[in-house]
Amino acid sequence: QVQLVESGGGLVQAGGSTRLSCVASGLTFSNYDIGWFQQAPGKERDVVVDISWTGGTTYYKDSAKGRFTISRDNAKNTAWLQMNSLKPEDTAVYYCAARPAGYFGSDVAWNYWGQGTQVTVTS
Repeated sequence: QVQLVESGGGLVQAGGSTRLSCVASGLTFSNYDIGWFQQAPGKERDVVVDISWTGGTTYYKDSAKGRFTISRDNAKNTAWLQMNSLKPEDTAVYYCAARPAGYFGSDVAWNYWGQGTQVTVTS
């Protein structure tokens, strides 16, 4: 019943931008923190950015800081990842994920995952 559906991404030139969207259904969106994760070939799936249920608190991986921006609109059940100044090392499958609010800053497992969307950055 719970679904997270990513869209956006694709093939982008280095230095370019793209915006990923995550639309949730089957849950009360405002009760969940939302994260964006990346998984490059042969690499572990790692948090890129996440945002608290109110949008008042955000976390950015060091490599994303200053380049990526996470946002959400609870009325639209949607979160976005704006990705600017893209680098080839950003190439990965990007996933959105959700977990109940209240665990921000912890390593508690994320409950729900999307299928992922590919971002490929060419040099």
